[in-house]
Amino acid sequence: MKIGFFTDTYFPQVSGVSTSIRTLKQELEKLGHDVYIFTTTDPDAKEVEPRIIRMPSIPFISFKDRRVVIRGMLYAYHIAKEIDLDIVHTHTEFGVGILGKQTAKALNVPVVHTYHTMYEDYLHYIAKGKVLKPVHVKQLSKLYTNHMSGIICPSQRVVSKLQEYGIERPMSVIPTGINVSQFKPVEEELIKNVRQTYQIDDEACLLLSVSRISYEKNIQTVLNGMPDVVREIPNVQLLIVGDGPFKAKLEKQVEELGLLDYVTFAGEIPNKDIAPFYQAADYFVSASDSETQGLTYTEAMAAKTKVVAKGNDYLDSLFDDETLGITYVENEDFAQALIEYVKKDLSTKKTILEDKLYDISSEAFGKRVEEFYQEAFAYFEENHQDYEDDSSLYSLKLFKK
Repeated sequence: MKIGFFTDTYFPQVSGVSTSIRTLKQELEKLGHDVYIFTTTDPDAKEVEPRIIRMPSIPFISFKDRRVVIRGMLYAYHIAKEIDLDIVHTHTEFGVGILGKQTAKALNVPVVHTYHTMYEDYLHYIAKGKVLKPVHVKQLSKLYTNHMSGIICPSQRVVSKLQEYGIERPMSVIPTGINVSQFKPVEEELIKNVRQTYQIDDEACLLLSVSRISYEKNIQTVLNGMPDVVREIPNVQLLIVGDGPFKAKLEKQVEELGLLDYVTFAGEIPNKDIAPFYQAADYFVSASDSETQGLTYTEAMAAKTKVVAKGNDYLDSLFDDETLGITYVENEDFAQALIEYVKKDLSTKKTILEDKLYDISSEAFGKRVEEFYQEAFAYFEENHQDYEDDSSLYSLKLFKK
């Protein structure tokens, strides 16, 4: 199969979306498919990359580390036509995603979409939430997904939200898988090096946070709970890995809470080097409100690091055995949930972990998406006339065969 991915976000931009796309590309190629990525230019990208078609772009005004296409879409369409794609898979509802939908219509092939982002969690970035409202997200999402042959949802939370929007396309919950082998036990020296680098005692109870440092990741809640944690677990340390626009405010919060001796900011760490950080930690902690799934949770699980996280439908089912981790409900529950969990000092159950590791593996991810493509082909054949009659805004005839 010749598969075209259309996305505004791809490496070297670092995000859960770019990681998900690259992982899926690699797994589908292992299964014998040809995957082409249509995406934006990036000043840090290599000049020539096999099967990656880049269109001139500029940074997005509210997300300087994200980009939007400014030209080259017609050129990209002609390349897609020359390749003769069998199926289009879009990963954004905007610029390049619209190109993907147009390309699928022009080539008369199915188009599926992965709804990566819960946009209602990010409206504050655009004019401080004064211009775009949740109702606009609903309207745009419904318009974009109209006449899709299928929608991949990283979690049930996404399915529920799309159904709330009134979207009736075929949907399947397929969380992004990870390369489990990347998180197998590393040399003890690498683990010691993490603690030594950040001056964390070998006997300290090390908490780890890994994410983009932004408001919606809710690291501020973890910090607010730390004074209570310190009183009960005096040898506790929190290592925050990542970077982002909210870092300065968090650093100020640490100082105001008197936590300078207990909290360390490590900066951004390349994903290829992150395994020793998970394995050096005793617990992975998160209070994020914005995850559709969250690769860091599964990375922690693969590294055999227990998790304490704010719950949602996906995480509640992922950590359904407390030897793997626990979830809590409200922000103010974080500190007590962590304290009680640490005091339990549970041992991981090997068979339960092994079953979970296959479920979260990139191999399982690729096979599930491949199966979903076959369902999309069948749906496309059954609803071909409906697809041809699409007159939505996103189906204007920008391109001709």
